[in-house]
Amino acid sequence: MASTKPKKKNPRLASGRKRVRQDVKINAANTSLRSKYRTAVKNVEKAVIAGDKTKATALFAKMQAVVDTVADKGIFHKNKAARDKSRLSTKVKALATPAATATAAPAAA
Repeated sequence: MASTKPKKKNPRLASGRKRVRQDVKINAANTSLRSKYRTAVKNVEKAVIAGDKTKATALFAKMQAVVDTVADKGIFHKNKAARDKSRLSTKVKALATPAATATAAPAAA
């Protein structure tokens, strides 16, 4: 029951063959950029989980550049890029807040 994909036929026209060659190159470039995007987001999330604010802030700045580049090229939608940046920005900013409130709360109580 091994399902195999049907073999694709080669285009006959020269323009079709050229299009196939271009698609292979474009697909490789898009895959690389998509991976870079996900890695950048993942690195910021790891720094946030570790609680390292300086590292998270530095990685967030780099991540913004990668996310904007990928969104401009249309690999991910601009709204997805904005949503990811917004959520990570909130997490990075929240790193300082719990530490400040944790030290201030016992003094007030």
